Amino acid sequence: MARNIRAQRGDVLRCQGWRQESILRMLENNLENGEDPEHLIVYTGARAARSWDDFDRIVSALKSLGDDETLVCQSGRPVARFRSHARAPRVIMANGNVLGRWGSPDQFFELTQQGLTCRPGMTAAAWQYIGSQGVLQGTYQSFVGAGARFFGGSLAGRFILSAGCGGMGGAQTLAGKMAGAVIMVVEPSREKIERRIANGYCDRITDDLYEALGWVGRAKAAGTALSIGLVGNAAEVHPRLVSAGVVPDIVTDQVNTEPNRGYIPAGMTPLEAEALAKSDPERRRQLANESMLIHARAMLAFKDAGAVVFEYGNGLRLRCADLGETRMLSLESFLTMFIRPLFCDGVGPFRWLAMSGDPADIDVIDELVAQTFASEHPINHWIPLARKYVQFSGLPARIGWLGHGERSALALKVNAAVADGRLRGPVAFTRDHLDAGSVANPFRETEKMADGSDAISDWPILNAMLACSNGADLVAVHSNGGYANQSAGQTTIADGDPDSADRLRAVLDGDTGIGIVRHAEAGYEQALGNRARFKLGVR
Repeated sequence: MARNIRAQRGDVLRCQGWRQESILRMLENNLENGEDPEHLIVYTGARAARSWDDFDRIVSALKSLGDDETLVCQSGRPVARFRSHARAPRVIMANGNVLGRWGSPDQFFELTQQGLTCRPGMTAAAWQYIGSQGVLQGTYQSFVGAGARFFGGSLAGRFILSAGCGGMGGAQTLAGKMAGAVIMVVEPSREKIERRIANGYCDRITDDLYEALGWVGRAKAAGTALSIGLVGNAAEVHPRLVSAGVVPDIVTDQVNTEPNRGYIPAGMTPLEAEALAKSDPERRRQLANESMLIHARAMLAFKDAGAVVFEYGNGLRLRCADLGETRMLSLESFLTMFIRPLFCDGVGPFRWLAMSGDPADIDVIDELVAQTFASEHPINHWIPLARKYVQFSGLPARIGWLGHGERSALALKVNAAVADGRLRGPVAFTRDHLDAGSVANPFRETEKMADGSDAISDWPILNAMLACSNGADLVAVHSNGGYANQSAGQTTIADGDPDSADRLRAVLDGDTGIGIVRHAEAGYEQALGNRARFKLGVR
């Protein structure tokens, strides 16, 4: 029987304190926002818990967890609770970590089938997902960065082509429109596009490529921003565009590239692909890989024709290179092209959620943002855009890219607002794992590091240990076995307590500080300057 999980709102506690209650609400919020909550899948195969039995045991443990106890979770399963102390995390977890020799994609898939681990994604298994908004600003930053670098500072009249409208890809349509472009995203699932239409992330939907191209042409000519979801498969649509001589200005994609249950083979519906995964998984994998190569080769053709083409962190280049199409490695990543300079300042995808469930609490924090940062600060350009375009999904939440010292400055004001009643309830501060000092991923966050330290995964581990030391409420260490990445995530609750203020300052400054130090150690001048400025070095 399907279970309709929804995050609790209001001021009634089911747990021993707000720290535990907030973590429980975030777990529920993950499934409220999930792509396939019936199977505990939040996005791209990443799970909130290993099984429904594990979910129930996690909920039960959180409800009875004391203020001096820590719950330990292993890949979506609660395995122990220990007496710790009041400033210790209430939850620590490790998800999807598999040793290298046993961590190939196929071997990892087998381990998941045996029920020994689960794919965590980044924010999914750590209960930090806030729906498509969670990657909205990062996608927007990338598109705006492309406009600044290649198109004279504006994307008006420019055409972005992408693929993948589920989970992480669901933000692309709105991000492209917010950046001023005409964007068309190809997605095999009509349901996923309709979901984006319903929440205001996409303007139009069609099954007809030529109707979509007509919309693109008219919007380009008028310089009007427009978002389009095309029901189709990139492995079929992209080659047709190449053959017709259509050259978008920008090409990227956020499809799920996992071949066992993610990438939909050409000529198949998502339901047909799901059935084949059960009846003949090897055939399913083979067809997905063949289609992925066709998709990739079309992207290369667009590049040859003059389009700006980059990968948006879904591992498409690596997967296709492993399948023999090594030309994909010539493509750049959105991160090396547009985001790394921000990381050198410790700037990244910070986010906050109103545990009360009241959107008015986010309005109050929006005002605190305006009061805290100068009018020319990028976040004071972003917040009005977010207020105009973003509908809340699940618990009211906001993402805002802030750097070292800025995150803690806002969090302390929010904690004070909880204490004096301006906010109806506590606020959870967290972030995407894609941040300055929390990931080792040679094909995304740490690609082409200046000192060659792309694969050094000490940094996310140090990040997680420092977060534990500083008193984060939840700390997670993730890997997606076989996907060459390690990441760390953390959540800290502003509940109005003075001790929470101390913990927020320590956790958030430690997090961004590790990001600056990581890039300073790699030799980036901008980060070296910040390390000296903030006195983060060791004499």
